[in-house]
Amino acid sequence: MPGLRDYRFTSYWRVRGTVEEAYAALHDLASYPEWWPEVKEATRVDDKTFALRCRSTLPYDLIFHTTQAVEDPSSGILEASMTGDLEGFSRWTIRPGPEGSVMRFDEEVTTNKRSLNLLAPIARPAFKANHTLMMRHGEAGLRTFLAGLRLGRQLPPEL
Repeated sequence: MPGLRDYRFTSYWRVRGTVEEAYAALHDLASYPEWWPEVKEATRVDDKTFALRCRSTLPYDLIFHTTQAVEDPSSGILEASMTGDLEGFSRWTIRPGPEGSVMRFDEEVTTNKRSLNLLAPIARPAFKANHTLMMRHGEAGLRTFLAGLRLGRQLPPEL
């Protein structure tokens, strides 16, 4: 039975961009701080692992390592295990949509950050709202990022 430290999230993003473009952008964790406002740092640890620091509107950082467990561009699936302030996994499933791509984000994590766990009995709804806001900003950022990529392909080369 899940406890106050356990969270499950599912979000859907819709972007104008091919599955391949969306997959490439989500696969490139180093670029996340460029387009996702709450991802403050993404530092490569090794070929499959990044150290991430995230902060949304609430006054705390989440610091964790994310290690790619599944990288399958043909099926549009990216899955990573997470350790640190968050322990568990996240998964992107990318499919063609009516005007681009639809991405499903699933996350199942346990918080290991002491301050969050102490506040969870009263602040859990705020933590969930904080996550929802972060996901909205990420979707908007990815839309802008992919639009910029498309625009860049349409511009003539500089003279």
